[in-house]
Amino acid sequence: MTELPLAQTLKRAGDWTGGAETCTLDYDARFLRRKRMTTDGGAEFLVDLQQTVSLEDGDALILADGGAVCIRAATEPVFIVTGANLARLAWHIGNRHTPCQVEADRLVIRRDPVIGHMLNHLGATVTEGQAPFRPEAGAYGHGRTHSHAHGATAHAV
Repeated sequence: MTELPLAQTLKRAGDWTGGAETCTLDYDARFLRRKRMTTDGGAEFLVDLQQTVSLEDGDALILADGGAVCIRAATEPVFIVTGANLARLAWHIGNRHTPCQVEADRLVIRRDPVIGHMLNHLGATVTEGQAPFRPEAGAYGHGRTHSHAHGATAHAV
């Protein structure tokens, strides 16, 4: 059996340089800890990180032999949200714990008909699109906000 190249180190976009193979992943696939993966060129490798992370476009997984695999955000179905009061629309999106890519003149969310209907009802213009989805990272560090609590059991940090 051939041993797969092993990636146990993550370098964030901007913290690494050099050439690399690429691995294009959608939003769900960019959330991982340990996984067998394949580069866009067909090379297989194993990721084995210390903790679950949210990989961002431009991050690199560093292989044990010193090589790198650059992560790219895949094009996927999204809603492009515009309207007169983007702050209000963003609040409603966030209140439903929906990941959101915030830009100066629009919001981008993964295509969800229920959220789209709500936004239309609030006066937003919701347009279907295809784009790499790069939502805002969590407020308490780099990555997704999957482990926080609400109410009486929440603890101050």
